[in-house]
Amino acid sequence: MEICSHKNSIALRQSYTSPIGVFDSGLGGLTVVRELRRLLPSEEILYLGDLAHLPYGTKSTDEIRRLSTECARFLLKKKIKALVIACNSASSVAFKLLSKMLPIPVLDVISPAVETALAFTRNRRIGVIATYATIESGSYARSLEARSSDAEYFLKPCPLFVPLAEEGWLDDVVALEAARKYLAPIKKKGVDTLILGCTHYPLLEKVIAKVMGPSVRLVDSAAPTAFRLKALLQKKGLLYPRARRAPLKIFVTDHVRNFARIGESFLGEKLKTVKLVKVP
Repeated sequence: MEICSHKNSIALRQSYTSPIGVFDSGLGGLTVVRELRRLLPSEEILYLGDLAHLPYGTKSTDEIRRLSTECARFLLKKKIKALVIACNSASSVAFKLLSKMLPIPVLDVISPAVETALAFTRNRRIGVIATYATIESGSYARSLEARSSDAEYFLKPCPLFVPLAEEGWLDDVVALEAARKYLAPIKKKGVDTLILGCTHYPLLEKVIAKVMGPSVRLVDSAAPTAFRLKALLQKKGLLYPRARRAPLKIFVTDHVRNFARIGESFLGEKLKTVKLVKVP
């Protein structure tokens, strides 16, 4: 495979001036980019949204791994210095594979969220909401079990949250009723911390918080992932050293209806450089 065959030579070409690569199955990963832009404004970011194959959350493990490998290969050719898998479904089944294959640091969005949730929880009862693929992969369960022997966790797939976020139905009666139905079983368990296990879900944070109540802390993976990346780049001497507002380049494999509105709601800024690409 091409990624492996050039592993050593590619690794040698990385420097602090190289960009950071981020990919997701759609535009939800722009919530992670938003935090990266806030915390690391000097870093150039290349974002790949695989809209042609959206969503990953309903696909098989093998197919998610194949698509994730293609996204990683595309970004690696752009000489990125680190890769963020800004998709919980891809993180859950492709993170270990890509970490072994790639010559650069690879970050997922699951372990930073789990570590933050364990730091926040008081009663050691943690809820996780995510897509079917993420829940069924067992990634959150394994990550929680590996880091805590006494914490209880409760998992719930919430597949309709993704189209609600993309339609912009963030705090209306439809979103509220969906949240009430999805979250009722988790709320009954008495959790005091809830992991938003999909990068789309932060857009629905207001309605989720309304249903769960003020005593439940919501954990979004974006901020802890950004902090982890900053620490990693510092450790490896790859952090860009000078102050600037670095460019953000967005690549997509398809254009969707309301693309600009959806993308800008996730990113929190105007979409300036967007290029349609073909990822084999």
